[in-house]
Amino acid sequence: MTNNDILKKLRVALQLRDDQIIDILKLVDFNVTKSELGAIFRKEDHPNYQPCGDQLLRNFLNGLVIHMRGPMEPKKEASDKPKQVSAPSRDRDGGRDREDNRDRPREDDRRPFRSKR
Repeated sequence: MTNNDILKKLRVALQLRDDQIIDILKLVDFNVTKSELGAIFRKEDHPNYQPCGDQLLRNFLNGLVIHMRGPMEPKKEASDKPKQVSAPSRDRDGGRDREDNRDRPREDDRRPFRSKR
């Protein structure tokens, strides 16, 4: 499957017109004319067929993300407040961690002799 096929299938699946595709590409500062886009959507045996490059498809996909989700919010700077550490999770065994139970000897191990029943 070529990049042209992928772009064609996305255009059909998302019901996009050529001018919408151009607007999506402008979101990532990638300019394409309507005639260049028309050449990409032509059949391979047509004399004006133009293969879709990786850069065009990559920029279309990045622009599509922005178009669908909206622009990415700027990251917040690290605040002066220290992160809160969450409390250890409590189990059914009375709030003790499982590691504590494994390290602690069982009652059976404390008896010096075991009965031979």
